[in-house]
Amino acid sequence: MSEQQIIAVVGATGAQGGGLVRAILDDRSGRFAARALTRDPGSARATELAALGAEVVGADLDDAGSLRKAFDGAHGAFVVTNFWEPRTPEEERVRPATAREREQAGNAARAGQEAGVRHFVWSTLPDTRGYFRPGDGTPTFGGSYKVPHADGKAEADRFFLESGVPTTFLQANVYYEAFLDMFAPRRDESGALVLPLGFGEARVAAHAAEDVGRTALGIFRHGLGLAGRRVSVAGSLLTGEQYAAALSLALGEPVTYQSVSPDLIRAAGFPGAGEVGNMLQYLIAAAPDIAELIDYEQLRELNPSLQSFDTWLTTHLPALANISSSAPS
Repeated sequence: MSEQQIIAVVGATGAQGGGLVRAILDDRSGRFAARALTRDPGSARATELAALGAEVVGADLDDAGSLRKAFDGAHGAFVVTNFWEPRTPEEERVRPATAREREQAGNAARAGQEAGVRHFVWSTLPDTRGYFRPGDGTPTFGGSYKVPHADGKAEADRFFLESGVPTTFLQANVYYEAFLDMFAPRRDESGALVLPLGFGEARVAAHAAEDVGRTALGIFRHGLGLAGRRVSVAGSLLTGEQYAAALSLALGEPVTYQSVSPDLIRAAGFPGAGEVGNMLQYLIAAAPDIAELIDYEQLRELNPSLQSFDTWLTTHLPALANISSSAPS
């Protein structure tokens, strides 16, 4: 067998990077070897990946030197940044999360270029700002952002373009796992299950978190033919009514969709409510464009195990059933 090509995986202990590392290790072809990059090689998750057969390497997106060393000898590199990493108010004041992501993406792009990486897969998101009208009353963050965790990543795309390294731009959508948390069905005062979501009447793309990593592996398998292209991951493209219907079937009792306006979400006052409301408004306004970007034939070629919402529900029924048995909200 020919020598394995190394894929360096940033964020290897997270949802996306961890999914890719596991997909590489499960790949019977043995074409690739997983180099798992993490700031803490001694963590429980890193130790688990090492036990499964991954090469675990210490590297920090804020340390360009460590990235350069970790990318050395790698054929490809998967890069993801974590906007949601917990930080203190002082850390956020000194360096906002959007600035931090841009700087980290720039570090990774330059390090990969210097190390001779031949293919980047950059986990990015679309720039949402074109879907908001000036003076529409929606909040703006950091001077110019509408959905900072998306807009900042979109700005960072340029670092990979400027690096000259062939790059595929991989875009995630809503995680199915959100239906176990933020988007979970709840019981109303009468005890009936409801699904309060800010999807309006739009069809919203969603997928299992692990399918991002599996699709990334498919991109590396496909090779440089996808360089310069955008690949949007989606296992299902459903309305709020259809997500509720699927939950009803899985749980064996009716789940009623309740459309919640983005304005109401923004006014809720919980931390990040403004950004969440803006994100949902974007999902509604951009729904046709998001749907157009999704190529199911290509996705199934890249990731034959791509899960529909129905399939994912069957494997997560115990957790869903536990949520549905909760007291009225």
